[in-house]
Amino acid sequence: MYDILIVGAGPAGASAALFAAKAGKQTLVLDHDKSITKKAWIKNHYGVPEIDGPELVAIGKKQAAEFGAKIVEGEALTIKKADEGFSVETENGVFEAKHIILATGLSIDLAEKLGVKTKDGSEPRIKRVIDADHNGRTSIEGVWAAGTCANVSVHTIITAGDGAKVAINVLSELNGERYVDHDLLKS
Repeated sequence: MYDILIVGAGPAGASAALFAAKAGKQTLVLDHDKSITKKAWIKNHYGVPEIDGPELVAIGKKQAAEFGAKIVEGEALTIKKADEGFSVETENGVFEAKHIILATGLSIDLAEKLGVKTKDGSEPRIKRVIDADHNGRTSIEGVWAAGTCANVSVHTIITAGDGAKVAINVLSELNGERYVDHDLLKS
């Protein structure tokens, strides 16, 4: 059983995975390889003069994997409550996790199938989103949402930060105390 299973490997999902895996949690990312970021040319991402979306997604997945996150290509079909957490059925098998982070971009179908509350979106052209609080909590305990599907701006820098924030909140709950991740330069 994984500690955290993240559905989506765009900026929000990969950022959440990077923090979760770096914190030593058993982390799985399900990636259907259809992130809207893969169509983007990005010139407004802090610290990067310009980058194309496919490269940004690839870098994020690579960073998460380097810290130990397992990346599985395939689509999550259903999520069900299990004895200890959740069971996620994919086209490649079934995976179990204590916590789920939905980072599904424009799609909220999976959340709706699970019974997560949704609401009208506030971003242009995004009609429905997952109803998550400012920490990323949804109406179902143990299911979190990050990025565009959680009513956060579609800009990659913002969704990446939101994925990190939600992961920090999940890690804090798992650890029973506020989680902080700061590496220092060696002098």
